[in-house]
Amino acid sequence: MFIKQLYTSCISEAAYYIESEGEAAIIDPLRDISVYLELADSRNARIRYIFETHIHADFISGHLDLAKVTGAPIVFGPDTDTRYPIIKTIDGERLQLGAVSFEVLHTPGHTLESSCFLLRDEMDLPNAVFTGDTLFVGDVGRPDLSSGDMSKEELASLLYDSLATKISSLPDNVIVYPAHGQGSICGKELGPETFSTIGEQKKCNYALKVHSREEFIRIVTEGLADPPQYFPINARINKIGYGPMEDVLKRGLQPLSVSDFSKKSGSENIILLDTRPSDQFGLGFIPESISIGLDGRYAEWAGSLLPFDTHIIMVCPEGNEEESIIRLARVGFENICGYLKGGFTSWQKAGMPIDLIIDVEADELAMDIPHDPNLLVVDVRKPAEFAEGHVLGAMNLTLADMNDPASMAQFEDHHNIYLHCEGGYRSVIAASLLKRQGIHNIRNITGGWKAIKEQSGIEFEKEASMLN
Repeated sequence: MFIKQLYTSCISEAAYYIESEGEAAIIDPLRDISVYLELADSRNARIRYIFETHIHADFISGHLDLAKVTGAPIVFGPDTDTRYPIIKTIDGERLQLGAVSFEVLHTPGHTLESSCFLLRDEMDLPNAVFTGDTLFVGDVGRPDLSSGDMSKEELASLLYDSLATKISSLPDNVIVYPAHGQGSICGKELGPETFSTIGEQKKCNYALKVHSREEFIRIVTEGLADPPQYFPINARINKIGYGPMEDVLKRGLQPLSVSDFSKKSGSENIILLDTRPSDQFGLGFIPESISIGLDGRYAEWAGSLLPFDTHIIMVCPEGNEEESIIRLARVGFENICGYLKGGFTSWQKAGMPIDLIIDVEADELAMDIPHDPNLLVVDVRKPAEFAEGHVLGAMNLTLADMNDPASMAQFEDHHNIYLHCEGGYRSVIAASLLKRQGIHNIRNITGGWKAIKEQSGIEFEKEASMLN
């Protein structure tokens, strides 16, 4: 038996390859399926099953493309409704893979169809459980992302039963392989490890230590941030199906000359996306372009901030055009229609207009605060980050809210806006969004909060009401 976790850190997603006697199964594959095909080929194995723990909301699964290439069936748990052929299993059903088998554990709660797959070894002993979004390391799945006609409290009650009857009863030595790690929005307090054991989780996971149903429901439903805009879009795509990845790449990998790019960028139904690192973007960029660098949580922020009903043209680091498209496709973008040939350098060489972001160091902010009555510090971190400590008098406007016209209405012409996040990635995105909306009197604080809090000349405070 061979097990390999295939972890994609930029979206905190774990897919799995399991093999026995030349037969392989893939669990929760991403849309770009080449890694699974190459792994099976390198081991002279045949992919026999494609398992899905549930209908995902945070990424587009690769199940359809993988099934088309390999002929392997797509396997879901009970209560799954799709518009494409699947094997809909029943609770307790077993599927053989070489000398090992998978037992279906229907575990509704995160979603109604959520199921875990218990891997039994050659001796029919429980070896590992692939828990999807039912159980994470240190956390459990949110019950508010795909509830259908049920409330989050009703789903949380189902999750309580699923954990008590299907998960906690497993032997302590069973390995826990979840679908996500730290950074995923599918839970609240995911730990840094990407796998664990049942015994360790019963000791450390807050959700498995709660004995009262009422207390469990309260804990897992309180303090949930609004899910990103792309979650329901992705869930729908995963339910009804999508076009081949090769078609997305064919449309997107169209090199555009400076002239053609300029013409397209002037169209109303076009978003100009710059995927270069944030520090490069700030030194010069095409006016009205949005910065979302490949060096951060690119796909998540693209899905959270960009509209799905417009076309996208891109400025990419040369050689990273395909990666930029693939990672957009992971969260459901299929309307990419070309990239700037030669990258930003070709735009500069053609003498085309450019914009830039003024960077300032944290010590300059410390010097400016006492002397500028119009200075406004805008902290784009999440409310929980802001609550832990922020510049005295700062405005907390999270990056996810930067497209809200009501939020933008808070700024006035006399404001001198100083933007920051934790380290600098999100604040550059925020700066590009502000500039696109005609707000140009902004400065980006390099190093973000990490640099600011080291400056003794800047007063800080905490948001006590949010920390209680």
